[in-house]
Amino acid sequence: MKAKPIFNLQTKIILLVCGVVALSLLAANALITNRVESDVRATLGQKALDICRTMTHSPTVISGLEANDTAAIQEYANTIRNAVNVEFVVVFDMQGIRKSHPDAALVGQHIKGGDEASALQGHEYISYAEGTYGPSLRAFSPVFAQDGRQVGAVVVGILLGDVEKALTESHEIIYIATLLGLLIGIGSAVLLARNIKKTLFGLEPVAIAQLVEERSAMLQCVREGILAVDKNSMITIANDEAIRVLKLAGIPGNPIGRQVGEYVPHTRLQDIMNTGQAELDQEQKINGITILTNRVPVVVNGEIVGAIASFRDMTDMRELAEELTDVNSYVEALRSQAHEFMNKIHVMLGLVRLKFYDKLELYLTRIANQDIAEAEFVSQCIHDPVLGGLFLSKFSKAREMAIDMVLAEESFLPEPEDAQVTNELVTIIGNLIDNALDAVKDSPKRQVAVSMIYTDRALTIEVMDCGPGIEQALVEQIFVKGYSTKSSGRGFGLFLVARAVERLNGTIQVVTTPGSGASFKVTIVYQSKEGVGT
Repeated sequence: MKAKPIFNLQTKIILLVCGVVALSLLAANALITNRVESDVRATLGQKALDICRTMTHSPTVISGLEANDTAAIQEYANTIRNAVNVEFVVVFDMQGIRKSHPDAALVGQHIKGGDEASALQGHEYISYAEGTYGPSLRAFSPVFAQDGRQVGAVVVGILLGDVEKALTESHEIIYIATLLGLLIGIGSAVLLARNIKKTLFGLEPVAIAQLVEERSAMLQCVREGILAVDKNSMITIANDEAIRVLKLAGIPGNPIGRQVGEYVPHTRLQDIMNTGQAELDQEQKINGITILTNRVPVVVNGEIVGAIASFRDMTDMRELAEELTDVNSYVEALRSQAHEFMNKIHVMLGLVRLKFYDKLELYLTRIANQDIAEAEFVSQCIHDPVLGGLFLSKFSKAREMAIDMVLAEESFLPEPEDAQVTNELVTIIGNLIDNALDAVKDSPKRQVAVSMIYTDRALTIEVMDCGPGIEQALVEQIFVKGYSTKSSGRGFGLFLVARAVERLNGTIQVVTTPGSGASFKVTIVYQSKEGVGT
């Protein structure tokens, strides 16, 4: 037994999407934070450097350094410092002595930090050092007199605490954006999970896998071949029985993923999708193999998305039909003979009660000779035991209905080489005789004549009756499935006759005159097992 998953599909999707979103946001946050820090430091450094450059070009600073006018420099530096909002603006001479400072008490003292040497050598740069106010970002720029001599330098400083404050403000915005993105990701994950769950009809992956396994097992268990196509006529399902039957028809290989029109000759699945109409119990020939098939469109939400065909080899069906036909013929023969036998028993019982023993003897002798003669005649004309039994049952049925049924003396039917032909002949002869008996049961002349002539590999069967006949306009319709001039539930006999004749590559002719009866003549190619007439 499989262990139950800790999380269901919806929870897994939410966790997965949230995890991916969170990792993506964290990675983006780290990259953005690093970039922002770099940009903030660069921006503040450039700001300090720009202030330095402005100071170095000021006449007040240049003349003040040349004339050692500390007061003028101090006043100007404080004005600039207050205007641009930096921590300090310090001007110092070539000995590193401050000429200005936010703290006036430090003016005249040596600059602190130890990073001023390059500035006194004429270089412009940004550095980080600890000065009077603590660690700071410091921009240095040299000051040159009109004659090109360096007379000092300017340093503009921004405390690192202020830098960190600016970075913190930037981080807060990034964190808020990250949190907002995470919330959006969680909401999207929930909506996505619910949508996927709805698409899967609320099923979990385990249940889906189980359904697929069960469907596959059911498809393989059924005795019918199953072939399904999508709306592009691509084969999507084919069970083992379908592959077996198609292989018998000379179509090997795996059909999955192939165009049905290219794989199966004369398929009608594409037509089914075009019309939307199902076709049931249709015979189809594929490379000489006859199958009985049902074709139905697959409709989802009112749209045709494919079609499915179920089919079975008619060989199996005919074997079952043959067994059923034999049983039915045997049952009908027993029923007719039992009814006829009871009538004879009643006659004999009456003769015994009347003590007409001599007439009883004559009666018994006559009926015994009649049955023996009939059986011998049938066995001489018809060498197939199944068809012989069929005729005996029809003779009994005719006598029961008080109809004169005769088999022409010149009739001859050898046993067929193919046993399947016997089953088809049972269908043809049995239904034609039944129709003839039914046609004359209410006629003044109650006669039915049957002849079977075998010559030169051809068998001609003719059944004639003296019934009311058939209107000429209806001759073509009587072979249509379900057509009948009688009650509902009829109209299959002649349809089955026509199908059987077609399977035997034969022909059927109807000669009829309204009021004078009808004649059905069937001609088929017939290969005798006995070699007679070949």
